[in-house]
Amino acid sequence: MRWVLNFGRFWYDFIVGDDWTIAVGVIVAVGVTAAVAHADITAWPILPVVVGGGLAWSIRREGRHSRV
Repeated sequence: MRWVLNFGRFWYDFIVGDDWTIAVGVIVAVGVTAAVAHADITAWPILPVVVGGGLAWSIRREGRHSRV
């Protein structure tokens, strides 16, 4: 049983890491990309835009915390 618990903790730490908001953003972006692709619309630009926006948002948010 301990092995299963440790395995779950590993995957949580690997996927979520230090910032759960980025993990949620990636999951939402993948879902939106899948929905758009299913509608036969070009979907490849969605993920790069979301990743770039998430990176900029995360850096800006961390910059605010470090000034305080």
